[in-house]
Amino acid sequence: ILGTQEVPLSQVSRYGIVEGVSVNEKVYRVEGLVEKPPVDQAPSQMAVLGRYIIEPEIFAILVEQEPGSGGEIQLTDGLNKLAKLKPVYAYCFDGRRYDVGDKEGFLEATVELALKRPDLRDEFLRYLMCKIGPLLQKGIYNRKGKDNL
Repeated sequence: ILGTQEVPLSQVSRYGIVEGVSVNEKVYRVEGLVEKPPVDQAPSQMAVLGRYIIEPEIFAILVEQEPGSGGEIQLTDGLNKLAKLKPVYAYCFDGRRYDVGDKEGFLEATVELALKRPDLRDEFLRYLMCKIGPLLQKGIYNRKGKDNL
């Protein structure tokens, strides 16, 4: 089972993308996966999130796997082979996810999770206010998300 989530077309080239058949509202039977496809070659907008429950057979497949995209052994390629041997499903995850492989996503996760922790929230919030407050007062960063530097 692959944890997936629909992403905007502009982001499909950043992920492994599922080609599949709907089993129900949240589950797809995987027919194939494409690693970081160009937008015009993406079979869907269903991105693999890096969360898996995989049968142990994947290890034997990966040992034999030739390097793929980027000259690396790709789990996506191994999962494509596994899907030919037995059913592989994609589950469309609801909820907030953090792309910690992306710098902005990593920072968002750090800030949001720190603000949820009672042992960090107050001190961290004070720190953020000290950093952000002067920028807002000087008009360096406006409400439309554009900086004026």
